[in-house]
Amino acid sequence: MNDTQLTSPFGLSGKTAAVTGASRGIGLGIALGLVRAGANVVALQRGPLAPELAAAAQERGVTADAVALDLEKEESVAAAISDTLRDHRIDILVNNAGTQIRHDATDFPLTDFDRVMGINARAVFQLCQGFGTPMVERGHGKIINLASLLTFQGGVRVPAYAASKGAVAQLTKALCNEWAPRGVNVNAVAPGYIATDMNEALLADAQRNEQISARIPAARWGTGGDLAGAVVFLASAAADYVHGVVLPVDGGWLAR
Repeated sequence: MNDTQLTSPFGLSGKTAAVTGASRGIGLGIALGLVRAGANVVALQRGPLAPELAAAAQERGVTADAVALDLEKEESVAAAISDTLRDHRIDILVNNAGTQIRHDATDFPLTDFDRVMGINARAVFQLCQGFGTPMVERGHGKIINLASLLTFQGGVRVPAYAASKGAVAQLTKALCNEWAPRGVNVNAVAPGYIATDMNEALLADAQRNEQISARIPAARWGTGGDLAGAVVFLASAAADYVHGVVLPVDGGWLAR
């Protein structure tokens, strides 16, 4: 660590982070946290830059840009990586975006299974590979993948999602083993039950919502902003010796 890092080990001034799916929910909360820690942010997503993110970046005196990305299309992921690296040196990659499809396992269409695995696992590897290669070449970088409670548990009616998030954990560990000696930290955070669009069905189901809430020691669902601190930590010099972990941010769910 240099003197600046020693006095402010959590600061990200001068760093640039690429965040997938930063237009809303968890991704927006993480992107706002990175900006407030002093990082420039490139939002990789389908839509335009979120107004809240643009305002926060302006207030903090950093930059925030949007690059088009469709995680279902390999060529779109490749183009987003190329376009981003043409204009930015990416020090931090946050693989946040993902999808979830619910069916009974007996009726789960294989096309839906492949779609979930493609977005949540294959595209994550492609992004790690694309942004991680220059990090390895430089000898420094931070990659934070978004795992899930279903990295540890099986869930109900979401076999593809559970399989994909199990894959994210193993991918994180596999890349750690190869890249930690090269100066690149690869870790993951595992959100608990977060009040986002992905969980609309659970939030709308009064009985299931009550069952979930009763089991969370923190006595509430999380928000996108609740993930920001963990990601900023893993992206910072404070976590330089943290490699290959899957850090639950779940209000205590797994401890219950």
